[in-house]
Amino acid sequence: MRLVRLPIAFLFLVGGMFSFLPIFGVWMLPLGLMLLAVDVPLIRPTVSGGFIRARRRVSVFWRQRIRARRAPTPADDRPPGG
Repeated sequence: MRLVRLPIAFLFLVGGMFSFLPIFGVWMLPLGLMLLAVDVPLIRPTVSGGFIRARRRVSVFWRQRIRARRAPTPADDRPPGG
């Protein structure tokens, strides 16, 4: 299985670098890194730590965005008719 994963991982990484073309995209880079990290133990901690940090940042971003939308505006504090 390793003989299949490594070339596919490198193809995804190269394809991600050509993301300006219509067929390829940036989505190929993380997929290639994940496949490569399965077989290369040296990059495993870096890749897994990067994905954990990215996921935390995205969740914090969305949490803050939702809270900002729910926050009352100063106009909401005025009594009706005033």
